[in-house]
Amino acid sequence: MNYKNILVEIESTIAIITINRPNKLNALNRDTIKELHRAFSKLEKNRKVLAIIITGSGEKAFVAGADISEFANFSVKEGKKLAAKGQDLLFDYIENLGTPVIAAVNGFALGGGLELAMACHFRVASDNAKMGLPEVSLGVIPGYGGTQRLPLLVGKGRAMEMIMTAGMINAEQALGYGLVNHVVPQDELLQLCEKIACKISNNSPVAISYAIKAVNDCFNNSINGYASEIDAFGKCFGTDDFKEGTTAFLEKRKAHFPGK
Repeated sequence: MNYKNILVEIESTIAIITINRPNKLNALNRDTIKELHRAFSKLEKNRKVLAIIITGSGEKAFVAGADISEFANFSVKEGKKLAAKGQDLLFDYIENLGTPVIAAVNGFALGGGLELAMACHFRVASDNAKMGLPEVSLGVIPGYGGTQRLPLLVGKGRAMEMIMTAGMINAEQALGYGLVNHVVPQDELLQLCEKIACKISNNSPVAISYAIKAVNDCFNNSINGYASEIDAFGKCFGTDDFKEGTTAFLEKRKAHFPGK
């Protein structure tokens, strides 16, 4: 599938999606969001792809925000539709994807860019990364899940400060806040993400998919996360991955899981 604004590479069991709008610092527009949705949907259906890395082209930005020129003249109704459609097509979609998604945050991750990174299952940052939600400086608030995911990741107080000051934090602050898992030099960013993705791909993709859902359910007030874990734990016993994993353990060999 050909894309205008993104690049997709598959190396063995790992897919790398690169947002490729360097002249716009990889800002998200509606077409890019649609392309990302199509790419993630296709990769989710690919049984050979066991982990996905998303990053931005160039050295300056992961995603420097949304493309403001697209919505500067929107009405209230259009603004609500923009947020709802974006959350449904991309941000919530990534969060609930059964295939693990790692954000490789290189450079600026601002506004919609940070929201995109937060929708991923976890984040790794380059040492020159800068992150923030500057929306209130434009007279609006984060609309792609930023007010919800940021407090869950860094705590209410820090989230309130970041959102209300519209300021940026650097990579080391993000690490201290728990917003990212690792910080590395920029030229080592993809290498570390690929190393982590390889470790993930050695494990049961079916179990990982269940684990993602169970962890996400922990943060859903309408769902009993413990009950969700019990249900998913039980379902694992009926899978080929469970049979292979336990058999390999008892036979003292490496497991070879059949795939998604």
